[in-house]
Amino acid sequence: MLRAGVEYTSLDQTEISGIGSDEILARISQCNAGMIKRDLRRQDAAAKKLRELSSSQLLEICKKAGQLFLHGELPLNSEGDTQTAEQYIATLSQTSGLPHVLVRRNMQKIFTVFDGMADILNGLMRGMSPSVVETGFGEHGGIPVHYSPTTSALGVVLPSNSPGVNSIWMPALALGIPVVLKPGREEPWTPLRIMRAFIAAGCPAEAFSFYPTDHEGSAVILERCGRTLLFGDVTVTDAYAHDLRVQIHGPGRSKVLIGADEIDNWRDHLPVLLDSVAANGGRSCINASSILVPSHGDEIAAALAQELAGHKPRDPADDAATLSAFANRKFAEFIDAKIEADVQAGGAQDVTAKHRGAPRAQELAGAPYLLPTIVRCDSIEHPLAKTEFLFPFASVVEVPQDQLVAAMGPSLVVTAITRDNQLIDALTRSHDVDRLNLGPVATSHVEWDQPHEGNLFEFLYERRAIQRAKAW
Repeated sequence: MLRAGVEYTSLDQTEISGIGSDEILARISQCNAGMIKRDLRRQDAAAKKLRELSSSQLLEICKKAGQLFLHGELPLNSEGDTQTAEQYIATLSQTSGLPHVLVRRNMQKIFTVFDGMADILNGLMRGMSPSVVETGFGEHGGIPVHYSPTTSALGVVLPSNSPGVNSIWMPALALGIPVVLKPGREEPWTPLRIMRAFIAAGCPAEAFSFYPTDHEGSAVILERCGRTLLFGDVTVTDAYAHDLRVQIHGPGRSKVLIGADEIDNWRDHLPVLLDSVAANGGRSCINASSILVPSHGDEIAAALAQELAGHKPRDPADDAATLSAFANRKFAEFIDAKIEADVQAGGAQDVTAKHRGAPRAQELAGAPYLLPTIVRCDSIEHPLAKTEFLFPFASVVEVPQDQLVAAMGPSLVVTAITRDNQLIDALTRSHDVDRLNLGPVATSHVEWDQPHEGNLFEFLYERRAIQRAKAW
């Protein structure tokens, strides 16, 4: 663990093994809630240390850190253990189930955030100079503004599903805010490598706290940090859904809508549908879990099922691998059983069953997998019509166009393939859409200057009115 940049080894440790293996890959110190409480009382000192660097210096550090993250051999601890980029890829694959090719893509995604931090801040800050965080004073559109930090540190309770989620908290450092990270159990590697890259590039070590901990420790981070990012399913996030200090990153339930004006051209948009469903092994909240169309539902579901039938478990080092193993076998079994039960209850058909030629649940080298599944639902109210799972899964539902927006429910990303101005207007006004893609853009496609789930600058800084006497 790191306590404001100081490494600490605890007597309480957990062991991490690879999926389907008893080989111990790492022993990780565990931090108790009391230690986190004590440490968080000193976060002002960490923030002060980070503020000694200008915004331009922080952006230079981000550029350098990106190269170190992507290519460097970085320390794992102060005892001399290091990790090369290839070792990081192999180890993360062993503990998380992601094949090497997907780990590399996520590495590139994180590098893009490091390298393009200036453009990202420009988007987050709506064109203001990043230097506004140095003094709090700046100018926006010719109008003097003042921004004050809402917290001394950003807490982050991370998942294990995909390393790319770490890109969401990274701009906090460029904004002059230290981070307090609780890593996912199977995925300590990415946040640790990002921190080590930042520190090696010249970022103050005091800006980083890294606490592998239990639920009690996570609760302390959520309660004691002025602002926190919380990743998890609804059983985790619902408790904080109305806490304005906590930014929720739960199930995305992202969707693709095809308008009546484009539905006859659905074959032209099949690549966008496939990428939306299956990119990153289907493990991201920005993967589409529902495809809503006014007609041609049966044909679209059949075409998707046929295309996805070729996705099979492969050796993690195979560059053709597209599926990820499950680190938790019971979780895979639960998902498989739920889909079967909901299909058997009626109102939905597993269209991929006849194309798979094998059960959905598979195993390779002791690791559990689930094969891609496309379900054709009779109604948007069916339990599988708005459900998100941690593998390539999507429902196809026919919904009349005049009911599409009202029926779709909360959606992190909506790709609307339509030129219908009335439908576009309804979507742009909808409170259920966090990010809207207009035209054939996969839900999984990210433009980093357009935050898809909350604006981190506005979360970490609030505008304050300050009036100064004219002669003062």
